[in-house]
Amino acid sequence: MKAELFRSKAWNLHHQLISWRRHLHANPELSFEEYHTAAFVEKTLQEIGIKTQRMAGTGVIALIESKISSDNTVALRADMDALPITEANESDYQSKNQGVMHACGHDVHTASLLGAALLLNETRNDWKGKVKLIFQPGEEKLPGGASLMINEGALKNPEPRAIYGQHVMPFIEAGKVGFRSGIYMASTDELYVTIKGKGGHGALPHLTVDPVTTAAQLITSLQQVVSRNANPIIPSVLSFGKVIANGATNVIPDRVYLEGTFRTMDETWRTQAHERIQTIADSVCRAAGTSCEIEIRKGYPVLKNNPVLTEKARQAAASYLGENNIEELDLWMAAEDFSFYSHQLPACFYRLGTGNKQKGITSSVHTPTFDIDEDALTTGAGLIAWMAVHDLQS
Repeated sequence: MKAELFRSKAWNLHHQLISWRRHLHANPELSFEEYHTAAFVEKTLQEIGIKTQRMAGTGVIALIESKISSDNTVALRADMDALPITEANESDYQSKNQGVMHACGHDVHTASLLGAALLLNETRNDWKGKVKLIFQPGEEKLPGGASLMINEGALKNPEPRAIYGQHVMPFIEAGKVGFRSGIYMASTDELYVTIKGKGGHGALPHLTVDPVTTAAQLITSLQQVVSRNANPIIPSVLSFGKVIANGATNVIPDRVYLEGTFRTMDETWRTQAHERIQTIADSVCRAAGTSCEIEIRKGYPVLKNNPVLTEKARQAAASYLGENNIEELDLWMAAEDFSFYSHQLPACFYRLGTGNKQKGITSSVHTPTFDIDEDALTTGAGLIAWMAVHDLQS
């Protein structure tokens, strides 16, 4: 089977893909609340003639089998949840759900996988094997919908030999895709710290046990986890983005609350860093006479792109788009719960270009002005379908 066939069929779906994506974009739902989205996915697949199964509350899986029997199976994954962001774009398809927006392109992922399902179902006479479709909830929120889908058996009956996933990238022009072999995205852990002291009048600090100065010292001291404890060749980030010291100009509060994140590219160092964070927090607070409660909420693991599978995906993309439309990706310190799949079976997570500078489509994900060049939808649907067929034919 030829890549040209899928490319041609995908362009024939262009208006349908836009319609699906705009419907999803206008009706976003937060993580683990994707009830209408899941129902839309089920209805669309069933109208195509594909049976569905609900999983993990709002997750949907489906299986497409070729006319020629074969146990070889590959999986394709899309996430469906939106973000708590108020959309600033003015368009016919802007979010109808105030304060919720598809600002990370999951509407694109879902519409693309629906398109891939239609393409694969139409061409079942032309390839041999099975393709499992995974529409998962909750990528944006711990514990991650991928972990729930795996725990409930999404990778069983049948077991795929490989899994592919894509994610929008506005910094890559529509019509192009990006790959990186090996370690690609960071693990992510959430830090929640409460420092308890003894509050009082700001003019009488000697009568207090000041948790504010302790918090300042702790934030500074914890930077040595990255600057002095981490191997310099291992990318690591420790950042605090929330500090609440609810006092006043002349009031030292009883406690200070901190929230932050720790990310790295090495699972062994990740565990060691957790211990170091706890030790430093205890020591700093004890030295200041305060007490410290710290919770390290373990999140997504490091995302690993299987080198053999990634090369296979790159070859499929080159035959579909042309070698000049393939880009090499840098390490990315953001995190993705697709990483859970990558620890279960060979996985390839690649970037779908959605930007267009000439059209002014340049906003980053997780911003209220994020949008896409909708020509990217045909690449999103056709290429991931072709990757599945290319894999099963190899």
